[in-house]
Amino acid sequence: MKDLWIEKYRPKVLDDVVGQPEIVERLKMYVGTTNMPHMMFAGPAGTGKTTCAIALSHQMFGDSWSNNFQELNASDQRGIDVVRKTIKDFARTSPLGGTLFKIIFLDEADALTSDAQSALRRTMEKYSATCRFILSCNYSSKIIDPIQSRCAVFRFRQLLPEDVTIYINRIAEAEKIEITEDGIQALLYVSGGDLRKATNVFQVASVLGTKVDSEAVYKTSSTGRPKDIIDMMEVAISGKFTESRDILDRLLIDYGLSGEDIIRQMHRNVFEIDISEFGKVRFIDKMGEIEFRIIEGSNSRIQIESLLAYFSLVGKEFRK
Repeated sequence: MKDLWIEKYRPKVLDDVVGQPEIVERLKMYVGTTNMPHMMFAGPAGTGKTTCAIALSHQMFGDSWSNNFQELNASDQRGIDVVRKTIKDFARTSPLGGTLFKIIFLDEADALTSDAQSALRRTMEKYSATCRFILSCNYSSKIIDPIQSRCAVFRFRQLLPEDVTIYINRIAEAEKIEITEDGIQALLYVSGGDLRKATNVFQVASVLGTKVDSEAVYKTSSTGRPKDIIDMMEVAISGKFTESRDILDRLLIDYGLSGEDIIRQMHRNVFEIDISEFGKVRFIDKMGEIEFRIIEGSNSRIQIESLLAYFSLVGKEFRK
């Protein structure tokens, strides 16, 4: 695996960013004026926050972009010292190459402690003449209000299936790798709108050969086939507990799934089962309880079997 595709095919200009057209248009306006405010990128993982920050810097600063762009990950250094030293030292120096300001991209900013965020607020005020901040976070509610009020907020959404498909096909053509239609559908299912995950799974699956299909995707991503998950639940609902337990064994052994993985996939696929609305409500309520028990440290195998037993006991009441 010579190159990581997520870096190799990362867009260098905003026009190449997929799935966030409204945000791209707003950012291009800042490039046109060669000026920008502090910004906050909020949204799920793998939706283009880091890519947009890098592409914006490329277009804003040209060849000198790397000298005027600093990327930090707040989850690695989340205390007040990183604000007082690393961030402050970079922010206080003058920009290079005749640009008006530098950019500090602070990834996973919601991991910063409250003290670090308070110190960051003052740094953003003091050095705004020479530095602009882009804060990236999954949960904007974890960023203190004084910082949010100083930033233009950009909310990223999960990518649509057609956006992920365009990007995957672009990589497949460049790498001369054949990917089947069911392989693309498997990538869409596994990634759930996370383009970074889709790209990484595609690269790992491609190592198995020049053709990527659904079997390769599910195997390399340690994800159970949706059909297997649905079959397991339907068999349990029909009252065949032992048979559903055999399917669970195959998922745990063949795909190496954890209890949490199986619960999440059951939740995603319960809506595909032919049961009444009230039945789905009861099952999802039970899934939430079982997931909580697993997270709190209960034996995942026992808890999943308990869930299947519940399906078998009450399932027939809810079949249409």
